[in-house]
Amino acid sequence: METRVAIIGIIVEDKDSVEELNSILHNYGKWIIGRMGLPYQQREISIISIAMDAPNDEISALSGKLGKLPGVTAKTTYAKLKGEE
Repeated sequence: METRVAIIGIIVEDKDSVEELNSILHNYGKWIIGRMGLPYQQREISIISIAMDAPNDEISALSGKLGKLPGVTAKTTYAKLKGEE
């Protein structure tokens, strides 16, 4: 199975979506390399980055599910590794 390396950048503006967001991330745990979360209290938001090594369909599905949550924005950036151009 071919996989890609990607980063999903997430901004959470609605704290009521955090529980569902964490549940979704848990379901994709086998593909997640690491996670970093930064609470930005001055703006009352959270900034989360998710590093993944997964099939393209899994990365797209995760990003799409996160982006459908109220008050959550998710954008994906893919690595350009040798042989993946």
